[in-house]
Amino acid sequence: MAAKAGMIIQRVVLNSRPGKNGVPVAENFRLEQSTIPDTVQEGQVRVRTLYLSVDPYMRCRMNEDTGSDYLLPWQLSEVADGGGIGVVEESKHHNFAKGDIVTSFNWPWQTVAILDGSLLQKVVPELVNGRLSYFLGAAGLTGLTALLGIREKGHVTVGANQTMVVSGAAGACGSLAGQIGRLEGCSRVVGIAGTDEKCSILVSEMGFDAAINYKTGNVAQQLRELCPGGVDVYFDNVGGDISDTVISQMNQNSHIILCGQISQYNKDVPYPPPLPPGTEKIQKERNITRERFLVLNYMDKQEASILQLCQWIQEGKLKVRETVVEGLANIGAAFQSMMNGGNIGKQIVLVSK
Repeated sequence: MAAKAGMIIQRVVLNSRPGKNGVPVAENFRLEQSTIPDTVQEGQVRVRTLYLSVDPYMRCRMNEDTGSDYLLPWQLSEVADGGGIGVVEESKHHNFAKGDIVTSFNWPWQTVAILDGSLLQKVVPELVNGRLSYFLGAAGLTGLTALLGIREKGHVTVGANQTMVVSGAAGACGSLAGQIGRLEGCSRVVGIAGTDEKCSILVSEMGFDAAINYKTGNVAQQLRELCPGGVDVYFDNVGGDISDTVISQMNQNSHIILCGQISQYNKDVPYPPPLPPGTEKIQKERNITRERFLVLNYMDKQEASILQLCQWIQEGKLKVRETVVEGLANIGAAFQSMMNGGNIGKQIVLVSK
């Protein structure tokens, strides 16, 4: 039986797994040619991919077992997926028309796709001054994670003279979290990052009061100097030794926003990773909250939160940094670079203009 004709597309599939404790490399992904049907069925939408997001949580999806009940593993030789944004080319779904800009958390890594319209959300480019990629970052899941993390788990109170520390502060989420902490009422915000350039940008562009280069500085000593009143809110993106150091300087009844544990992602440990006994003792004695935070549990607050983020962007109160890599073929290299901490801000792949 002859194969049905279809539209030729490019897609990226999972080529190999790095292993539970392995470091991901570009070669774990493979670009290949494929086809999609020429016709769109009722309820479906054909979209051309504009931008794709690569994010630290995807490291868990490279394992056969993600260690999480809400994340499905990517399958070998199957197309990878994640946050994406694109333009509708043909629609048989009542919510969408040709030319609409749409987004999804489960966008396949391919140039063109036919998707179930119920999985898509329409976006308004004017809300982000036409910067569509922002809907994958500052005005998307990344921004929501920072804002809702701070509001739901940070217990920030205007006028309470609170100090916030952010680890992984130059990353997509951390760079927003520090700024949002200030906008929500923190009086002092200190970031921890891995290069002098990142630290400089956090202070000069993002409005952090100070930033510590953990690779060259004595983190414990600098925290004592920069946070003389102790730490009230800790936005934790990294876990590991840095978090142990921050927690040791946290105040009574303070709060950890458990966003990510990137230092632990290439290790076979449960999430969230248990604290060392000494750190756990401090946490309990000082009544420091450290609860798992999952933004997907707060989707009822998504719409209002996105509008708040967009308003701050339009007003210039939320500064956005992106590292944009061009071409679907380079998404594996972009993922490797992000996991190595080589970027400032959000890592985005431009698939087509």
